[in-house]
Parts: sequence; structure tokens; C-alpha cells
Amino acid sequence: MKRASRLYKNALAQSRLPIFYEKYDVPDSIDGRFEMIALHVFIILHRLKQDDSRDDGLSQALFDHMFRDLDHALREMGIGDLGVGRKVKAMAKAFYGRIAAFEGGLDNEKELSEAILRNVFRGQEIKAPNAIKLTKYLKRQVAHLSNLENAELFSTNDLFEN
Repeated sequence: MKRASRLYKNALAQSRLPIFYEKYDVPDSIDGRFEMIALHVFIILHRLKQDDSRDDGLSQALFDHMFRDLDHALREMGIGDLGVGRKVKAMAKAFYGRIAAFEGGLDNEKELSEAILRNVFRGQEIKAPNAIKLTKYLKRQVAHLSNLENAELFSTNDLFEN
């Protein structure tokens, strides 16, 4: 699905910005990069829930696109076929957990910050200020996308606010 591919490319491009690994101090690792992809795909999925046409399978297509890409990336890194399947399954389970935690925390900044600290920064209390900054970023992006018309959402190559 073309729209899902475009949305995913936006999320992927945003998740790769150096600011997350330099200013927000997200670990520049496989796990850290997964967390940034998950965070940005979550923001898009949250926006798609507002859309009246959300039942057209776009959210599922975006999810599928994300995990096909992650599967491909793991294979390129040389992880064997059996290992890839287990890793992708674990990542999918983790992603569902992130969705629940982030969605539940959108109305409670402290709860959202704790979810980000727990997931992105693996509970390292020293990173709490970074979790707070990332929380504010996430909330700003959710508000930005909620103000976009569908035509903008599906046509822009620069979906996120910088």
C-alpha cells in the first residue's frame, strides 16, 4: 500500500535524525534505533485513529511495512533465519507494549515520561531528564499530526515538525 510506505518512510527518516542520539541521548544501537522507529510509528498510528477511514487497513499496512523492513534489516546484519523470526516476534510484542504505554500516557505527562524512561532508556534514572525531553517531543508531534489534514498526511515527505 503506497500510503503505508510513505508514512513509514517519514517515520524512518525522522527516527534517524542525529538529534535523538546526540541531544536526547537515545542509545545509538539496534535497540535505540528500534525505539525511535517505534515511537514515530506510534505517533502516526495515533493520528490514523482520528481518521474516519481508519478501517481501510492502513494502520495494519503500516505495521506490516515496519516489520517487513525490520526483518530485512536484521537479515542484512547477518542474523540467521531462525534468529530473525524470534527477534521480529519479540520486537512486535515490544511494539504492542509501547503502543499501550504511550497511548495510556498521552493524557498524563508523568506516566508517559516513565514509559519512555522504562522503554527507551531501560529505566536508567540518570536519563530521566532525557525522558522528559523526549516526552515533550512526542506530545508536540502528536499535536502537530492531529492538526494535519489527510491530504497533507498522505502526501508530504516531511511529516514531522522539527
